[in-house]
Amino acid sequence: MSQSASAAATVSLWRRKSLDQLDGTAGSDSRQALKRTLGPGALVALGIGVTIGAGLFSLTGIAASQNAGPAVVLSYLIAAVGCAFAGLCYSELASMIPVAGSAYTYAYATMGEFVAWIIGWDLVLEYAVAAAAVAVSWSSYLVKLLAVFGLSLPARLCASPFETVHLSGGGSAVGLVNLPAAFIIVATSLLLIRGISESARVNNVIVVIKLAVIVAVIGVGIGYVKTANYMPFIPPNDGTFGHFGVSGIMRAAGTIFFAYIGFDAVSTAAQEAKNPARDMPIGILGSLAVCSLAYVLFAGVLTGMLNYKLMLNDASPVASAIDLTPYPWLKVAVTVGILCGFTSVVLVLLLGQSRVFYAMSKDGLLPGLFSAVHPRFQTPWRSNLVFMVLTGLLSAFLPIAQLGQMTSIGTLLAFIIVSAGVLILRVREPERPRSFRVPFGPLVPILGVVTCFAIMASLDGLTWVRLVIWLLLGLGVYFGYGRWHSRLHQAA
Repeated sequence: MSQSASAAATVSLWRRKSLDQLDGTAGSDSRQALKRTLGPGALVALGIGVTIGAGLFSLTGIAASQNAGPAVVLSYLIAAVGCAFAGLCYSELASMIPVAGSAYTYAYATMGEFVAWIIGWDLVLEYAVAAAAVAVSWSSYLVKLLAVFGLSLPARLCASPFETVHLSGGGSAVGLVNLPAAFIIVATSLLLIRGISESARVNNVIVVIKLAVIVAVIGVGIGYVKTANYMPFIPPNDGTFGHFGVSGIMRAAGTIFFAYIGFDAVSTAAQEAKNPARDMPIGILGSLAVCSLAYVLFAGVLTGMLNYKLMLNDASPVASAIDLTPYPWLKVAVTVGILCGFTSVVLVLLLGQSRVFYAMSKDGLLPGLFSAVHPRFQTPWRSNLVFMVLTGLLSAFLPIAQLGQMTSIGTLLAFIIVSAGVLILRVREPERPRSFRVPFGPLVPILGVVTCFAIMASLDGLTWVRLVIWLLLGLGVYFGYGRWHSRLHQAA
């Protein structure tokens, strides 16, 4: 390759789409356009629907018993601060770039195609893989709920081939397929194909149910709090990084960050918002505020009811805490709330994934099937079908619930890129209108980068290795297909 050709190839990696091009994409070809039906309330509900889920009910106990003790409340606050910085940055970019794609689209406009591909591929971890993991958890809680009413499903049809199950007649066997997990993936995917407004209405109902359950747990549990359980509030470090003390609080923040994942998925629905310039900041920041308050109050009550040392290896610390009350019905209500929470999480994660791939396909980086819009429902139905099959297979045959930290690190990387994107656009296009502007100049985006990187640094080395391997696989797809089929490459 000649020197000039080599230079041109290098430059092509950083080619950017202008904001005017992105605005044109949003309005072009009504046959391929998404339907604008979501108002600010629906966007807030989408954010709450995907954010409040497994993390609140399970990770609180894990982080408290292994890392932070009662100071897990501070861990939730630290994670919330990092999310707030990122949420403000998402709000500014979402109001400026009201198209589908979230962090992928913002990176394309600020840092170029190569970084955009990396973040788009990275978001697969956050959305598709996380949806499969949550579906596996949904299956286990469904089995528990049915058992309360004396019903049961064949154990081998509720577990992957990599899991050992206990049979009702005694003995044990290897699982065959997790059918309930696959069922919830198929059901939510078909709902998403049917339409965004129908999906939003179902999500609104689910959000009301699970918020009511959370309020009930907090309201009842606060009467059974023992102040002795808060002592010491910050247990001393045992000599190992991440095991209590200040480092434990930070490690816990990295672990429970999984509980905050999802509010950014609101930005993937920008092209379906009625007035994105006004509604997107409300949806992103409103859902984050509600979830942060719920998390801090819930963690405070839980660690006050049950000593953090008793939560070690307890898969359901909430149920253990409820056993301290004279309200057994509350345990059933919590299980129903968790199922509702998981359902809405799967729904919005699959929504977000299809919208990111919709944007990447429109740019030519992925095959056209991902941007094919149903002529009646105006949804990217083929993309939904692809992820229904892929995610359904993952949830049916793999025990992937342990990928929570891997999902967290992918999301933190997206937050860093979005925060940096705000800084870049402030320098490159300072005069462009911004219906929402991040306050305090460059301070908030810088703090977003620093805070999210600090939380990333607290995660273990294996999580970093998994991220690197996943990104290397993505680079193979980009250099093998995306780079040569890019719309910008074709136009060059």
